[in-house]
Amino acid sequence: MTPAERQECISRLRSLPANLERLVISLSDTELKTRYMATEWSVQQIVHHLVDSHMNSVIRLKLILSEDRPPLKGYDQDAWADQADVAMTPISASLAILHGLHERWGNLFESLTDEQYQRVGVHSEIGDVSVDDLLDSYADHGEIHIDQIKRVLAAGGIQVED
Repeated sequence: MTPAERQECISRLRSLPANLERLVISLSDTELKTRYMATEWSVQQIVHHLVDSHMNSVIRLKLILSEDRPPLKGYDQDAWADQADVAMTPISASLAILHGLHERWGNLFESLTDEQYQRVGVHSEIGDVSVDDLLDSYADHGEIHIDQIKRVLAAGGIQVED
């Protein structure tokens, strides 16, 4: 990726917590926890998933930056989404984590050299993953889940503003 493409991805990463919060903050407990679509997670599960996934990615990034071709373990996202903490924890806790995590993540990405962006880890499910790959993938990841939340809410007849 070019420096401009990287900066655009970092900007998208930085804006995710605020965009997500605007979308979900006024939802009722019922709206957050209802599975309006059998094949989709509830909004609450999606919000908590973003924290789980993005924390894993930050750890993967730090491993890649500090070790030579480190192993990067995959995990069962559905099993994590069904854990008790997801059902019991208000989304405000995950939103707070996302705000801080994305600030640190953005700062770390902005500090990297071109050489560091080329460093690689070995993911257990997909093979080689570079720092550029992580940045590109996770800039998209949050936006994909915001779209998913909008679909889930629309299936429940809940209108959201864009």
